[in-house]
Amino acid sequence: MKPLIPLAKLNFDTGAGVISICANAFGLSHLNFIPQSTDGWKTRELTVDDTTDVEALALAKTHLNQAKSELLEYLAGERQQFNVALAPKGTEFQQQVWQALSKLGFGETCSYADIATKIGRPKAVRAVGTANGANPIAIIVPCHRVIGKNGTLTGYAYGIALKQKLLEMEGINLIK
Repeated sequence: MKPLIPLAKLNFDTGAGVISICANAFGLSHLNFIPQSTDGWKTRELTVDDTTDVEALALAKTHLNQAKSELLEYLAGERQQFNVALAPKGTEFQQQVWQALSKLGFGETCSYADIATKIGRPKAVRAVGTANGANPIAIIVPCHRVIGKNGTLTGYAYGIALKQKLLEMEGINLIK
């Protein structure tokens, strides 16, 4: 069995910044914001050689195109739910946290404690925070919807300003 490594990558500009997505035959594996369009990482490509499974590569590209379309619709205010297949790599605990995050609806927020309770580990609040921070598929796995237990805006890997913008787009107005 081949490892579930990303087979295809796509970078595209959005009103929120440059997004880089990666996928394998099973679904989207990564979504990252690239800090600057001139960043050297934007031009890096995944290596395709004679050992590449062409069928799996085609499936990965299908997932990328679907994800791009859905993300652009979301950022334009035309989509509230994602349907693209997901294939994030992580520990069993991380997968549980990301699954719980994925169940949060558009315009819905929660705290780390809420997620810990939802996965049946109410004392694992800090571990939930760590798993949330390791989320490899931002926006689609909506870690931006996690706020402080007291209802305040908390940190975000891509900056508080972007988190606030995403939440406001979903009708949630919080003060830092």
